[in-house]
Amino acid sequence: MGGRAARQALRAAPIPEEEKPVRPGLQSGRYQPLTQEEVERIHEAALQTLETIGFANALPSIIERVTAAGGTYTEDERLLIPRSLVDEALAKCAKNITLYGQDSRYDLDLSGSRTYFGTAGAAVHIVDTVKREYRESTAQDLYDAARIVDQMEHIHF
Repeated sequence: MGGRAARQALRAAPIPEEEKPVRPGLQSGRYQPLTQEEVERIHEAALQTLETIGFANALPSIIERVTAAGGTYTEDERLLIPRSLVDEALAKCAKNITLYGQDSRYDLDLSGSRTYFGTAGAAVHIVDTVKREYRESTAQDLYDAARIVDQMEHIHF
């Protein structure tokens, strides 16, 4: 096969996985809207907030676990978490996480600076194409959206 038929067959053939422009788990890291100093300032502000303001309306089971580990439950019913407890938790937590799919091709390796694209899992509101207006989603809408997303190769979750 040569000439026009060969060119048409080449265009119609699926793109090999390694040549696709968007693949699950591509390494990222060039876009950095914050400097390292800004990231550290945000982290410090979060630690200070957890230590001084804490949480209101914490679940009793959480209050029990955090206070047993060194947190404080105040008279005004706020759960305060000391930075040492946060640092200890961060030191213990897994650095490499894999979300496993039903087929290993769909596993998401969340280590490093890998990038995946997703839908966030829910459509609270949807455009009704018949009435041309926004409305709350129904179970059928979510089912239809999931079927569409399932066929989109650049949506990973």
